[in-house]
Formats: sequence, structure tokens, C-alpha cells
Amino acid sequence: MVTVHDVAARSGVSIATVSRTIRAPHRVTESTRDRVLEAIRELGYRPNRAAAGLRGGRTGTIALVVPDIDNPYFSSLTKGAQASSRARGYGLVVVDTTELAQVELDEIEAVAPQIDGLILVSSRLDEAALAEVAAEHRCVLVNRTLEGQDETTPTVTVDEGAAARAAVEHLAELGHRQVAYVGGPARSWSQTRRLRGIRDAAAVIDGFAVTDLGAFEPTAQGGRAAAQAALDSGATAVIAYNDLAAMGLLARWAELGVRVPDDVSLVGFDNTYVAELSAPHLTSVGADLREVGETAVELLMERIDGAAAATPAHGVHRELGAQLWVRGSTGAPRA
Repeated sequence: MVTVHDVAARSGVSIATVSRTIRAPHRVTESTRDRVLEAIRELGYRPNRAAAGLRGGRTGTIALVVPDIDNPYFSSLTKGAQASSRARGYGLVVVDTTELAQVELDEIEAVAPQIDGLILVSSRLDEAALAEVAAEHRCVLVNRTLEGQDETTPTVTVDEGAAARAAVEHLAELGHRQVAYVGGPARSWSQTRRLRGIRDAAAVIDGFAVTDLGAFEPTAQGGRAAAQAALDSGATAVIAYNDLAAMGLLARWAELGVRVPDDVSLVGFDNTYVAELSAPHLTSVGADLREVGETAVELLMERIDGAAAATPAHGVHRELGAQLWVRGSTGAPRA
């Protein structure tokens, strides 16, 4: 059986360096990382989680807690987290909380004794409950922050303001001035920031008005429910809280004979894989979701290793950029 000693000998580094490369690759030089990873591939080395756990008092497993695994946003993020945890020799348990805060609390309590840390994605817990969980467990927050939090609770967020600005500016460049926003759950942290970003971007464009249609479920059904209200608003373009809601809008409008983008333009958020499954393909704005998952695992590994304080250059709060992907669902407004 290939051991870490074999990898160290093949790559010409110490055993500690091999372990560091597997657990925290950003903490070694690029040349060292390449040598170690090449040796791992050549030898077919696979870290022994059980043995590592016995030596370090760890389980070799982390948990990723998401509100809805059916949502392509969370499934794409999970792919990134799984790949990153596997590369570090860790198992990943995925917990689906069905968008319910109490289920989230119950599941965290149930899984906590069996894991080394938690990644809470778009947590539905209120501020007090989330702060308590963060104080009791090693965790990383994704798409959430704690008000007045100290530097001990790592976070991964997306620049929602920049994402919203890109969507608004794109529509403005096409000639739109009346835009409706189909919002997400009122309890969603991202919803608050997306709506604020849209309003802020609209405020600096002459004659640009945004109608907030209110909160809807972040699903295709939620989009269908908002479809008529969006048309009745008189908007020439609509921004949806996420791509799933946008899919629902497209489906209902097709039933009503509304043509996209000839009659109304549509922009989604998150740029998930479903954006290229619709007809027309959906213009959407978002971050690299796999990178979000990978970054969250990296920060959690630093917490588990007790290395966060030793890596101030990286920081424990990461904000990732977003990009606009222009596809067939947006065009100039009808004269």
C-alpha cells in the first residue's frame, strides 16, 4: 500500500509538506505543490482518513448544510466543495434543510458529533441562532455574515452589489428604463443585498425606474406565480431573484404567448447550468459556484488546522466577484 512516506520520497519533500499540500495547498509554493500532486497521481496515493482521525482525534469528515439541494445553485456549489474536500482527504456530508430554520438546527445538532466542521450555506437561521451555532462549532458561513462578527467566523460571499449593477447597466444599455424585480424569500440574506444593489444601480441612471414585485419562492413555481404581476407592472424588462424563478417566468409567459425578448427581456441571478437549458437561453449574472464551494472548504480546513490566524494575507472573509453572461433572453425594448 502506498503511504505518505512514499509520496514524500518521490517528490523530494518532507512528510509534513505532503500533508500540508493535501490539506492546504495554498500554503506551499506552486513548484512544491506540482511535485507533490504529480507524485500522488503517479503512485495512486489515497489518504487514509480513518488513520488520520485516530492520530489527530478527528473524524475526517465535514458537513455542507444547504437549504435545498434541488436548487442548481446549491448543487453546483456542492460539486466544488466535494472536489476540494476529496483532494484534502476529507469526506463530505451534504445536509438538506428544506428551507426550514428548525430543520437546520436539528440537523446541525444531529451531525455535529460526527464531523470536524460545518459549512453553512445561505443559512435560514436568525441572527441569534446563527451566532450561537458559530460560537459552538467550527464553521464557515456562505452567503451570510454575522452583524458585528469578529474575525473568528470565516465567510464566503459574492459581491451582490456588483452583480446587480452589471444586470441593471446591461438593461440600460439596451434602452430599458422600466424594470421589475421578482424578489426571493424575505428571510434570504442575498435577497436584501440584491434588491439594494438593483436600487442603487438604478438611482444613478437618468429615468431608470425599478418596481419591486415583492417576495416569491426561489423556485420555478415562484416565478410562475409572479409572471402576470411582472407583465401588469408595465416593465419592459424583468430581473429575477435567481435562475429557477426566471425559468418559471419563461414557462408561464410562453403559455400566455409572451415572447422573450421581443415583448419583455429577462435576467436571472446565479448563472447556474439551467440558464442554458431554456429557450431562449437566459442572460444571468453570478459567481463561479464551484469556486465558492472550494473557497469555503479551504477556509474550514484552516480552522480545523488552527491555521487561520497564521494566514492573515488570505483573510477569513472572502468576497468573490460576479460576471454577467449575456444570452438570448435580453434585447432592446419594443418601440
